Amino acid sequence: MTDVVDSDELMRRMQRARACAAQEERTWRARHDELRSSDPEAAREAAVRTVAYETVLRVLDEVLTPGRHAGDG
Repeated sequence: MTDVVDSDELMRRMQRARACAAQEERTWRARHDELRSSDPEAAREAAVRTVAYETVLRVLDEVLTPGRHAGDG
């Protein structure tokens, strides 16, 4: 990670990170829904991870499109 990157490459990396976080958020949300009735402890863990990825998404959205999401949440 010592390579110098230009702004376009940095933007691409942040967009990939956002896509990855969105996929993880969907995965953990689905897992929470699956486990809600059968394993409450695992469902709580999945809910915590869902919130964590939602937070990452909010931060990356604000970095990638400043001001657009100011009214959200």
